Amino acid sequence: METLEQIRDRLLARFPAAKIELVTNPGPAAEHSLLLEAATALEIATFLRDDDALRLDYCSNATGIDWPDKEIVETTKKSVPDPAGGPAKIIEEKTKHLQPGYLETVYHLYSMARKHGPVVIRLRTGNRSDQVTLPSLTPVWRSCDFQEREIYDLYGIRFSGHPDLRRLLMWDGFEDHPMRKDYVAPDDFEWEPTPHGSVLDRAKAHYPAPPAEPGVAATPPPNPTEAKS
Repeated sequence: METLEQIRDRLLARFPAAKIELVTNPGPAAEHSLLLEAATALEIATFLRDDDALRLDYCSNATGIDWPDKEIVETTKKSVPDPAGGPAKIIEEKTKHLQPGYLETVYHLYSMARKHGPVVIRLRTGNRSDQVTLPSLTPVWRSCDFQEREIYDLYGIRFSGHPDLRRLLMWDGFEDHPMRKDYVAPDDFEWEPTPHGSVLDRAKAHYPAPPAEPGVAATPPPNPTEAKS
């Protein structure tokens, strides 16, 4: 099979207006990927599937990633002359800037016809709030159907062109997206039919106080001041 760099170069030759970035993976698996822009992703995906040398006809896995806002610290070295005429001093200056967050979808592609793969491609949203729409790749690989629904459900990415985009794991009235890194789970678990363990402990805070028995005075809550003394 061609290297990922060769595939990128062929794609750029076929789609000269497209933006395709090689994203390296520093981990032991070294599973590098190609970052595609949303505008040309569907055309490129179709090419990857239909090109005779590649025939990437099967998407085994599609998943989401949440990248929150991140503070980037850049360090630069600067030479400062010594007023006394000595050797210049090297000082380090640190600057900080905020890298806006975004969401990603990652697709692992294989060729059943050519018996090779994976080729990993990814798409990236504009941000994590109001620019979270990406093209669905289900029209190219049918196996993306439920997996894109799961990504939509858990991460909030909206897939334009998906044949049936609706929640898959959470119910229709559920709000928010549980796999977002800033998601805060509610402590009111009334909807769980049999809460137990830590869930039960959190749910008890929302249970109504039991009625006092006749003739029995309600026990007042402990006085923090008296408890310390």
